[in-house]
Amino acid sequence: MSEGFKGMDVVSIRDFSREQIEHVLKLAEKMVPIAKGDERSILLEGKILGSLFFEPSTRTRLSFNAAMTRLGGRTLGFDALQGSSVSKGETLADTVRMVDSYSDVIVLRHTQEGAARLAAHFADKPIINAGDGAGQHPTQTMLDLFTIRKAKKKIEGNHVVVVGDLKYGRTVHSLSEALAMFGAELTFVAPPTLQMPKEHLRRIESMGLKPKITGDLEQAVKDADVLYVTRIQKERFPDPAEYQKVEGAYRIDLNLLKDAKDDLIIMHPLPRIGEIDPSVDSTDHAMYFEQAFNGVPVRMALLALVLGASR
Repeated sequence: MSEGFKGMDVVSIRDFSREQIEHVLKLAEKMVPIAKGDERSILLEGKILGSLFFEPSTRTRLSFNAAMTRLGGRTLGFDALQGSSVSKGETLADTVRMVDSYSDVIVLRHTQEGAARLAAHFADKPIINAGDGAGQHPTQTMLDLFTIRKAKKKIEGNHVVVVGDLKYGRTVHSLSEALAMFGAELTFVAPPTLQMPKEHLRRIESMGLKPKITGDLEQAVKDADVLYVTRIQKERFPDPAEYQKVEGAYRIDLNLLKDAKDDLIIMHPLPRIGEIDPSVDSTDHAMYFEQAFNGVPVRMALLALVLGASR
């Protein structure tokens, strides 16, 4: 199956079949010792990753850098527009064309939905979408699935409660569709103005799944196997007044978790602002820091696959 990935653009989770996702997750499991530094690899020696981050990032950008370095490759690029010709007015198309000539694969994060698909049109090398506005974040979805499977031994059949900003949250757009593909049970918890967009609901329902829509987090947590928490993203709101109406709508603390299942895991794509109380960090429920690490082996697997170097 690895041969089918070579040269592939990773723009949307919709571009992958369930079998392809499972192949990535299995390869990522083999990459864990290398990601931890327990083993060394030169699998991508001589390869260059072009890292184009038009929007701030910590975990995604650094984990891609770590993934490339752990496999013996190198990274070039920018993480601030001031240090690039974009600040002079250069178009995305021209930036991508130039970096395409300097590298073997390009990782792109952009403020505009659809930017990764556009970049793929102008690049000959594989484009990996590291988040495009409120659109998709496929590699985050992969690492989220990897985390659930590792903690729960399977993805299918788990009740996943997704809470927070479901309207603008690109991580939950990608993840919810992938979870539907795997046959998980879904509950969406959000204020009415931040619920899952209808287009994503229709797609999930087309896969034979009927998600539960609610604003009652306390009740939803009681039956959850996975609680996926997202930050309400101030930067996505066109109207600051609308953000203030929903700021701090949900908060995960020890009191909320008193009736939760013992084996409930809590995930968060991070950064968190206040939606998870630090007291939760020391419980067995907390999985978000391990989840962040899992981005390294998963992105190692994807880089190896699209560059045709997987083992």
